[in-house]
Formats: sequence, structure tokens, C-alpha cells
Amino acid sequence: MNNQYSFIIITYNEELHLPRLLLSIKELEAPVFLLDSGSTDNTIEIAEASGAVISQHPFENHPKQWDYALKNFSIQTPWVICLDADQVVTNELKAYLLDFKDENYRHVNGIYFNRKNFFKGKWIKYGGYSPIYLLKMFRFGIGYSDLNENMDHRIIVPGKTIIWKDGYILEENLKENNISFWINKHNRYSDLVAQEEVERMQHMRSQTIKPRFWGSPDERTAWLKQLWWQLPRYVRPMLYFIYRMFFQLGIFDGRTGIIFHFLQAFWFRLIVDIKIDEILQKNAKTSSKRETAPLKFIITFLVLFPFFYYFNIFYFSRVSPPSPHYSAFLANNLNYIHGLRWGLLHASAQVLSWFGFAAITDEYDLLVAGHGTLKLIYSCLGLGVISFFAAFVLSYPKKWKRKVIFLFTGILGIEALNIVRFVLLALFWNKHAERILDHHTAFNISIYLIIAVTLYFWIKDDHTLNYSDAKD
Repeated sequence: MNNQYSFIIITYNEELHLPRLLLSIKELEAPVFLLDSGSTDNTIEIAEASGAVISQHPFENHPKQWDYALKNFSIQTPWVICLDADQVVTNELKAYLLDFKDENYRHVNGIYFNRKNFFKGKWIKYGGYSPIYLLKMFRFGIGYSDLNENMDHRIIVPGKTIIWKDGYILEENLKENNISFWINKHNRYSDLVAQEEVERMQHMRSQTIKPRFWGSPDERTAWLKQLWWQLPRYVRPMLYFIYRMFFQLGIFDGRTGIIFHFLQAFWFRLIVDIKIDEILQKNAKTSSKRETAPLKFIITFLVLFPFFYYFNIFYFSRVSPPSPHYSAFLANNLNYIHGLRWGLLHASAQVLSWFGFAAITDEYDLLVAGHGTLKLIYSCLGLGVISFFAAFVLSYPKKWKRKVIFLFTGILGIEALNIVRFVLLALFWNKHAERILDHHTAFNISIYLIIAVTLYFWIKDDHTLNYSDAKD
């Protein structure tokens, strides 16, 4: 058994193609892993007869299917080769693979194969379709599926890659000899591409690969995609078709090739542009619903902020004698205000001790030897600032998990700044000096400015307030 590399194949109703592929790699004697998405023909029986390791996983899109395969198969070889069922390994590529030894490629993490694509039995030689290099072989555990794509699937491999220009794979989907199959398949693909491009417009997706015209084949593709996204819709399909036909000599592919270039470069891209506009128009129709979201945010904030603010004041009266509302039970068992004050005092004292100052605390006071005493009254605890911050975060339409994490870290950050304030006051504050601002006002101004900047960066990626998107 070959211990240098394994094959991974993804399938769905591939009884027409799978025997052809398995026969082309049989001589290599490499382990074969097959991820199927619910075939109803003889695909599984064919794979079992070949000795392949088989797993099932529902299909969502190609990048996610490859991601599942790479993460769930128990690969024991240092390299893997990922192939589609309608591809075939040629004798030229087989020669490379028969001689392949990991020790000869220590400096390499990925290898590009050269693909020959066929349509209705004809090799599409021109129109930018040859050569096309696909990263199909890579070190297992190093390469991973690019999930920032909806349809175009590629493996990302950090580090050095090489190209086997003579290492051909042949790709011919025999089902596409029926033009209705080709059209139906690409109609589904157009949904994925249109949705993906809209999400890129909304900055919900980004390219994983760094776009570089003079880089690797995938980096060059990423650069060309950026150029494509900047071209005007409806114009770009015609420009692309003309470019492929005349500048990339697609006209020399003959009648069948011209049909292919028209369908792939013009028809498919035009359908994508139409569907992009349909999605944008649908979003525009729902924008009237979203117009209520800012109002809902403002109302929710204006309710929560005073509620939190005055609840803390009321609760303080319940746990502080001799208030007429004093509750011994709350004061002794649920006194979070006392707990907060205790934590701030002891944390401040600890920080001072790290800098070599002797500090002691009691229930309300922080005493620093040689510097006097600092008393922490209710207004020192930062509960008003926390009330504002909590009301804003909880009102803003983001997913609850994100809100809870941001709220928790934000409150810790506010109190960390509060501790810094107490340390500085304990060491440098002169109670008797005349000032325009007391330290409470100065701290509040500073902390509100910091909160404003923090909230800006937290919400800057949200282009609309949409409560429907905030649900988990």
C-alpha cells in the first residue's frame, strides 16, 4: 500500500464517472477516502468494491464539503490528493505520482496539477481554459478548504507550492452532454455566486488569499476576481465573453467551444448579475421594516439606561442603613454594591503594593502610608457608567453571544480603569487644591470618551440596524 499520499473524492450519484476515476488511480495503490452526500445510484457499491473508506455528509456547498472531508477522515499519509469524481488522472501525472517520495519534497507544502477541461467531448483548449492549474495535492494538516467562497472551491496551503505543468488531470462531466443538466447545474451555482457577491458588497465576506497578479495561480485568480467585482454589472458578461473569444482565442475552439464560452462566460455571468439585482431589490423592499430598528434601539436604550441607573440607586438604599428602605437580608446576602466596593479597594491596594507602597483597606477607605486616605463612596463605583454601557450594548441589535462577551469584557475594562484612577488619586490627588473639575467629573468625561470610541469600533461593521439579524 502506498504510504506517501491518500486520495479524497467527493461524490453524489457518480456511478457514471467513479469507475473511470478509480481505474486511473488503481496502479498507484494509495488509500482512497470517499465522502458521499446521499447518492441514490450505485456510487456507494462501486466505492465499496474498490476498497474505499466511505463516509456520508449532507451537501451544502463544495468548500464546506471539502472542509468536512479534511477534518473527519483519518488520513495516515503525509500528503493528500483531492479529486472530483468526474476527473481522471492521466499517464503523465501518474508518472509523477509513481515516483513521488515525501523526502524529495521537504521544502514544498502544495502541488498544482494542470487540468484539461472537456465539454461535449471536446477539449476546451483556448479562451483562458488551458492551462489551468489547480492545487490538488498538499500536506495533510497544512492545507485547508477556503470557506470564504460559496461555489469556487480551493485549498489554501501556506508555504511553498510548485506546479507540475505536465501533470494533467482530465475533467469531463458526461452528464453535461445533456445541455439541460448543464443549465440546471449552473442555475443552482448562480444562486451561490450571486449571494456571495452581495455579501462581499456588504463586507460580510473577504478573500482568504492575498490577491497578486504575479503570484501563485490562486493569488492571480483572487486578483482577477477583485477586478471583476469592480466592473459594472450587465456590462462585464459581454466584456468577458469578448475577451475570451478574441483576446484568449476562444474562437479557435470551434462550434462546440464557442457554445461553451458563450454559456460559461456570458449566459452564466449574466444570470448571476440578474440575481444580484433581485437580491438587492428584495433587500430594498425589506428596508422599510429595518427603518423601525433605529427607533426600537433608541426606545430600548432610553428605557434600560434609567432603569439600570435608578435601580442601582434604589438598591443602594436597600443595603445601606439607616435608610428607611433598608433590608438586612439584602445587605447581608445579596449586596453586590458592597462586593464591588470591596473588590475595587483590595485590587487598588494590591496594585499599590506591586509598586512598593504600603496600603491597607477597610469597608470604605484606602489608606496609603505617607499619602493619606481615599474614601470610596457610591459615586466612585462607576455604576452610572456601567448602566449606560450595559443599556447601549443590550439595546443594540447584535447576536446575544457577541453582546454578552462584549458586555462582560467592557465592564471589566471600566473597572480596571477605575482601579487605575484610585491608584493615581491615592498617590497624587490633593484634596485641598482648587480645581475646575472634581475627579468624579474628570473620570466620567474620560471614560465616556473611551466608551464612545470602543462602541464605534464595535458597531462600525454594521451598515444597518436589523433586529431580525440579531437573533441566534
